[in-house]
Amino acid sequence: MAEITNFRGEAIADTPETQTEREVAALIQRVGDRVRRARERKGIPRRVLSEMSGVSPRYLAQLEAGEGNISIGLLQRVAIALDHRIEWLVGEEDPWTSEPLRVSELFRGSSSDVQRKVVDILSPASAESRRAHRLCLVGLRGAGKSTLGGLVADRLDIPFVELNTEIEEQAGMPVDEVMALYGQEGYRKLEAQAISRVIATHDAMVLAVAGGIVAEPATYNRLLTHFHTIWLKTTPDEHMARVRAQGDERPMAGNPEAMEQLRSILTSREALYSKAEAQLDTSGKTLDGSLDQLLGMIEDRGFLD
Repeated sequence: MAEITNFRGEAIADTPETQTEREVAALIQRVGDRVRRARERKGIPRRVLSEMSGVSPRYLAQLEAGEGNISIGLLQRVAIALDHRIEWLVGEEDPWTSEPLRVSELFRGSSSDVQRKVVDILSPASAESRRAHRLCLVGLRGAGKSTLGGLVADRLDIPFVELNTEIEEQAGMPVDEVMALYGQEGYRKLEAQAISRVIATHDAMVLAVAGGIVAEPATYNRLLTHFHTIWLKTTPDEHMARVRAQGDERPMAGNPEAMEQLRSILTSREALYSKAEAQLDTSGKTLDGSLDQLLGMIEDRGFLD
């Protein structure tokens, strides 16, 4: 068995355990070096980084010296304060010299249109083959995604899936509890995972998603890439009336400005919803009328051909 020396110059056996210890020590040293470099590049004093991250100056000093075995939770807070992803601090590739990581950061910071073009260029399959026979209905609550989605799936004899149901099954709890326990960020991660799962398990389906999915660029781009998307839209008054007709009084409860907020949300998301391949305005239409129009749109555009 090979021998190595410890820090006192004493010969010790090079066992799997000592190899692991060296790898851990190298990781801690690498993380500390990258935190220091990121902080210096941004011109942030350690004291300021401590205030931003909630990690003590003494702990940060130990970390940067390669002596602090920091927890994942604290390291995540440091990464957020430095405006870096935690992968940059722990990965083997140097984030400041690695071309793939640089391209990844440029992709994440680019517009939705640019991201879709990049995906189209890099993906060997055509856009149509990637979308297969998957349909996705997007829009605000009350637009008719669940009702029309289920009816369309029945008519076309393909599965209907509500993404929030997938998220609940994955998390083992209702969406409200997911939000309470893990917050918006935790919910968005589960949402992205659920999208990947339904893509992997369904070549033909109708999917209904929560209205806010369009605010998460990476997830929404994945949706646009792998589904034929249809924006179901209606007026703010009808949105609110339909939600209340379902027995949900939350939008108005104790909030006299709820309608104005709804209009603001609809306006702010309009450009994102309009990235869908097709749009169907259900305002003032009967359920049967909207269903016939939606089925006709699917047939005319060849979404299932």
